[in-house]
Amino acid sequence: MLDFFRYLTAAVMTLIAVWRFPAVRYGDAHRRALWGGYAGFSVALWLYTPAALHAVDRIPVIDLNALLRHFASTAAIIASLTYVATSYGKSSEAVVPRHVTVSRWIARASYPVGAIGVTLLTILFFTVVDRHRQSEDFLSDHAGELGAAVYMSVFYFFPLVTTAVCGYQWSRGAREAETTSMRIGLRLMGISMWMGLLHTTARIVIVWTAVFFPLSHSTVEILIDLTAMWMNLLFLIVAVGASIPTTSVVAARWKTWKTLYRLHPLWFDLVKAFPGTSLYPPGSRLAELIHMRVPSDVRLDRWTQDVADACEKLRYYAPETLLWAAEETASSHPDPEPGAEAYWIAAALRAAASTKASQYATAPLQEKPFVDTNSEAAWLVRVSKAYAVITPGDAQELLQQSAELSLEPDA
Repeated sequence: MLDFFRYLTAAVMTLIAVWRFPAVRYGDAHRRALWGGYAGFSVALWLYTPAALHAVDRIPVIDLNALLRHFASTAAIIASLTYVATSYGKSSEAVVPRHVTVSRWIARASYPVGAIGVTLLTILFFTVVDRHRQSEDFLSDHAGELGAAVYMSVFYFFPLVTTAVCGYQWSRGAREAETTSMRIGLRLMGISMWMGLLHTTARIVIVWTAVFFPLSHSTVEILIDLTAMWMNLLFLIVAVGASIPTTSVVAARWKTWKTLYRLHPLWFDLVKAFPGTSLYPPGSRLAELIHMRVPSDVRLDRWTQDVADACEKLRYYAPETLLWAAEETASSHPDPEPGAEAYWIAAALRAAASTKASQYATAPLQEKPFVDTNSEAAWLVRVSKAYAVITPGDAQELLQQSAELSLEPDA
């Protein structure tokens, strides 16, 4: 059962780290620090799993898994302290609240202290910890050893401080949060940090009790397993608490992704017909949707601009009567207005591929009362849906109809 929770917790933290990975590329220091915390803890949690234990045990350094786990945890702790400190931004006020000042001071101090701590852990690990044989569980197998107790106390100093600082700040932030989702999320994260403080305190007590009052191996194993279950539970609560405030962001990102997916056929043909319209050469639908060059909302804004710019260029190739012919053809379409625009684009693209640009542009497409990028994208999705079913033959036929209209006396 414990192994199941170890895998579950590690997988959940990894998914969150992957989800927040774009922050590394174009996020601010605040978002990068949050990602660093998740990434560090996911590595540490994976190193608790049996599969990772067996893999690392192949390296000819006894109990190396424990040292790597503590390194990853220390890095994650420093990132978490940085995240808490940067949550308050940069204040120019003459008087800064004491809890903010303390958090920032601890975050700044965590870097040199962390470097000293990692160095000290390494020295203690290779000198005072008895490592004559490989441990199945580092704490249980080294219970009662003074060297291991000193080593673990140095490591536990970092989570002891971090859980206290984060627990206080997130609990305080929950009381001042403006939205319900943020309030619930911060409250859960605050609860998880107080649970972490109890976990760390309990581990320190167990380690030193085993030194001064020898306990049986089975008793130590039970205590360690109970605190391990507690630790996995608190990490799951952290994951839930961190995810709740982002539900609206997730929904918006999913909506943007679907819009890009539906808009791609129209955008691709237009920017391919006019190289240089887009900032980069267009790729396949899959390639465009999985790349991480820019955030999805910024990409959607660029795509709508690309489509608009390409349509302006098409005006120099489209016959004057093409829009009338397109409106007449689309009159029986289930969605006639975007259908007419789609027919105009398809026919104008075909004309651009076979004729030279005119010196004068034809009349522009009907102006739409767009209020933002999302409303413009929603319209273009309707156009793209109609455009996707128009065949080259349909476009050619529309051009012929347009030519016939231009020959009529009242055209």
